[in-house]
Amino acid sequence: MTGSTLSSDGLDARRRRLLFRSWHRGTREADLIMGRFADVHLPGFSDAELEQYEHLLEALETDLLSWVTGVAEVPPEHDTAMFRRVRDFHLAVGR
Repeated sequence: MTGSTLSSDGLDARRRRLLFRSWHRGTREADLIMGRFADVHLPGFSDAELEQYEHLLEALETDLLSWVTGVAEVPPEHDTAMFRRVRDFHLAVGR
């Protein structure tokens, strides 16, 4: 996969911005983790879920990769239900 499979047509401005940020993290690995997750889940997020996802996107991509792959422990401020959804999605898709 080389990019988003979700069209930004019909998405509100906040979701379009988050979709773009998900696919432009800085490393290809982080793009695939966050981008694929966003393609599937972003359209259906509630406002609270959007806030949680935005918070997760603020993490450095190197930290995010370490947490998702289990190389580093997830700090409490990022060890959220949203992070676990992203991690579980990535692990399921990677199989």
